[in-house]
Parts: sequence; C-alpha cells; structure tokens
Amino acid sequence: MKLSLGFSPCPNDTFIFDALVNQKIDTEGLSFDVHLEDIETLNQWAQGGKLDITKLSSLAYLQVADQYQILDAGSAMGKGCGPLLIARRAWPLSAIPSLRIAIPGERTTANMLLHVAFPEVQQIVPMLFSQIEDAVLSGEVDAGVIIHENRFTYQQKGLIKIMDLGEFWETHTGAPIPLAYIAMKRNYPIQLMMQVSQLIRVSVEYAFAHYPQISSFVRTHAQAMDEQVMRQHIDLYVNDFSLSLREEGKRALEVFQKEALRLGLATQASTQPMFVC
Repeated sequence: MKLSLGFSPCPNDTFIFDALVNQKIDTEGLSFDVHLEDIETLNQWAQGGKLDITKLSSLAYLQVADQYQILDAGSAMGKGCGPLLIARRAWPLSAIPSLRIAIPGERTTANMLLHVAFPEVQQIVPMLFSQIEDAVLSGEVDAGVIIHENRFTYQQKGLIKIMDLGEFWETHTGAPIPLAYIAMKRNYPIQLMMQVSQLIRVSVEYAFAHYPQISSFVRTHAQAMDEQVMRQHIDLYVNDFSLSLREEGKRALEVFQKEALRLGLATQASTQPMFVC
C-alpha cells in the first residue's frame, strides 16, 4: 500500500523520516510517495486534503482537524526551541505592535506565538522562512520571526534577538512549545494510523541509534548547511516528544487551542478526538 507523505527538507524532519522512506527499516508492506516542502506549503495543502500523511503547524492543524488526526510519533515540540523575534536594532517592546514583521506563514506556530506575546500586532508580512533574515537586513521589514536553522545564523549576519517567543510561551502557559505535529487523514482505519505512527517511532529510534552520523538523505536536503548546524538543528527539534507525545504533548495542543481561540486565530474548538491514541 502506498501513502502520500509530506514533511520539510529541514534536518530534523529528514532525520526522523530517513529510515522510513528509504526502507532502512521494515515498513510492513507500506511505501510512501514523499513530498518535501516548506511547512507553510504543507499547511496550505492540508486545507484541500492533498496528502494522506503530513507535517502541520499546530495552528494549521486546528483549521483542518475535521480532516486529519494527529499521530503519536514524529512531532516537533519541546522546550527552548521556539521561534525568535529578530531585528537590526534593539526596538523597545512597546514599539513591536506598530512594526512591519515578517513571519514564515500565517498558519504557522511562529505567527501564533508572535500574537501570544504581542496581541496587537497588525502589520505581518508572510514570506518563505529562508527569506526573512534578508528582508530584515534590507529594511523591507522592521523585524522578523525566524525558525529552523535561522536560529543559528542570524547573529552572524549582524541581527539581534528582540524576544524568544518560545520562552515567552513557556512562561505564559507552563506548556512545552507545540511547533508541529504529524497528522493522517481521518478516513483511514485507526489500525493503519497506529501502524504508521509506530513505524515513524521506529524510524526515529533507528536515526538516534546511528547519531551523530549524518546520513546522505539528511545532508542532501540540508541546503548547503554545514554539519555543525545540521546537528544543532537535530539536537534542538528532535527529542522524546518525537518518539511519543505522551500526555504532556497532548496537553500542549489543548493549551494552544485555547490561546488560539482567545486571540481569534481559530474559530472553533475541535469537536473530534485530535489524537490517534
């Protein structure tokens, strides 16, 4: 049986899925039609139910919870791993709501966490995450919310951190940062969902067993990133929550949903079970 599967080309995702999609483990008769795309592209595709299994930002998931259900393995979540608000100059926090701020997509968790910290922000400028640093440097925008490997490169370009939005979230809610989940279409049998989730878990375990070796699959899609940054990326975003959400990981999305409803970034609470198990 072949299933379509979407995740980003970033090292944390390719690290998680390498063994699964390249059949380094027993996939139990399943194969995968792989789509590597920017997270906001995956978020947009989910609106139309394009893929069977997909990575989704937490905010995007709330918009498609009637179509998709979250698997227990493969998530990007944790502590100290949230997006950063950066700029060329040290803006006072009181000025932030009036600035032009680049975000890596309106459906991203990064956008949500920006609004948690600064509910009155109005001038958001969605763009590809990899373009945000240059947009700030050029003056196209006053500040930007960075994710992924840009957390490790912004200082080299002379940019400064205004706020760690993930740290603000953790202090504000007491919950880990629910960056993104792996979700599967609800029209598949629960047994198949659980099988896929278990295979993802085994894939993560395989990757950890061979770490810190960087596989050719991870290296090929890392966009000329050096290996130190690849490992920093993996170390930050792949953790015990990637193996299993556990109750703490599930609670994080429930807290996230309440905050999204409060801020008007979600229109209604999910009326169906959000998690496979």
